[in-house]
Amino acid sequence: MELPKERKNWLKIVAIVVAVIVVYQVGKRLLPDIDAQKVLEDVSGSLGSWTYLIVGALAFLETGAFVGLVAPGETVVVLAGAVAGQGDTSVMLTIGIVWLSAFLGDTCSYVLGDRLGRDWVVKHGPRLRITPERFKQVEEYFSRHGGKTILIGRFIGLVRALAPFIAGSSGMPYRQLAPYSILGTGMWATLFTLLGYFASKNIDAVLSNSEHALLAFAVIVALIVGGIVAYRWLSVAENRARAAAEMEKRPVLRNLLALGRRLSPQARFLLNRLTPGGLGLEFTTALAAVAVGSYVLIAYALVVGDSPGPTTGDSTAADFVEQIRTGWLTSLAKAITLLGSGAVVVFASAAVAVWLVVRRAWPELVVLVVGTVAILWGTDLIKEEVARPRPSGGLIDVAGFSYPSGHASHSIVYVWIAVTAAIRLRPGMRRGTALIVAAFLLAVLIGLSRVYLGVHYLSDVSGGWAFGVAVFALLSAIVVVVVHLRQNEIDVG
Repeated sequence: MELPKERKNWLKIVAIVVAVIVVYQVGKRLLPDIDAQKVLEDVSGSLGSWTYLIVGALAFLETGAFVGLVAPGETVVVLAGAVAGQGDTSVMLTIGIVWLSAFLGDTCSYVLGDRLGRDWVVKHGPRLRITPERFKQVEEYFSRHGGKTILIGRFIGLVRALAPFIAGSSGMPYRQLAPYSILGTGMWATLFTLLGYFASKNIDAVLSNSEHALLAFAVIVALIVGGIVAYRWLSVAENRARAAAEMEKRPVLRNLLALGRRLSPQARFLLNRLTPGGLGLEFTTALAAVAVGSYVLIAYALVVGDSPGPTTGDSTAADFVEQIRTGWLTSLAKAITLLGSGAVVVFASAAVAVWLVVRRAWPELVVLVVGTVAILWGTDLIKEEVARPRPSGGLIDVAGFSYPSGHASHSIVYVWIAVTAAIRLRPGMRRGTALIVAAFLLAVLIGLSRVYLGVHYLSDVSGGWAFGVAVFALLSAIVVVVVHLRQNEIDVG
């Protein structure tokens, strides 16, 4: 009896896993002992800082130039994490470089798809190992799953390499692709970098328990294969009805089925939040901002917590400031920096809060008030935790620790006020955009005024901006979901 092609593919996967286990066991007994920790240390020492360039380039090229069709990018990312685990590079910087490079690769692939189109791939694809069959396979996946392909497809080799290109060739707006790409590349970079990082801490211990690891790997593969087969079988309505009928006959399974039906609307709601359009795009965009803001805040906190002195970027910024300092510019910086003080920000927030109460804009009011309080309180809390001394020789008197900059985090309140005004007042695309850009520039000037006055490092200011963005983005995501649930009474069907 001839098996279906799809089932043959799954049997091949299982066969490969079994073969890997057998080959490993035979090789372990025939080959001499190798000091894996020493080998890793030698590789780490040889690569050193070159790891950043190598992993960044390959993370970009994987989607930007379809290299992922030939070699999986996870291998290099795991190796970069292992090098960081040996102390030769920074794990946080590695994650950041992989994240940014992968996102830029997605963007480049999208632009190529937008400019060249599907016909170009059909004509020239075979030269890049993009056969019509492979391209059609990803196109079908993209048509079924839409924007989720950009996020989830980041963890599927063939889909990862082609999905951004197909998004461009299919006419998907870039503003829809970007949030999903930011989230997907961030999770991908973090997962595989940390996998290499923690494994490299004691690779001998990992290998000494390899039998258990391989057994666990085999179980995981079996669960994944079984899960995918079950999902595809249950995606057919007749099969679902048949399964439900069988479960109804058994008391334990009947209760499980009832629970599943009760949670089904909420599950569909959460799944739909990954889909572009309407609330899905708003929610995912907010989560992308939370991810980037949190990463910058935490990365700098870890760096300056271990080494409180100025970073290379801090020193460069300080040298530049020394060259441009003048009397009138100092006076201007002192005036601008006052706008970021806690008292002025609280006054501005209170005034806007009154306006929102009058207009009965309760969701925006909640985000503004809670966000302002969280930033004022949270900034001081982080300062005490990191305990970074301020730079010496400031032009104004200040007290307390340096990281993150309170004025920089406070300045994000102005950006949120501008966004709220643009949404509520609806001044039109041009005026609304101009208002938001003006608030953004004000936030930049407030932050940079602290560097100019010598009371904060540039990394302090960057961390402050990141904290403010993360707070307001997280609150926005929560409020958007709550409002949607209340308006639709969790009716997502």
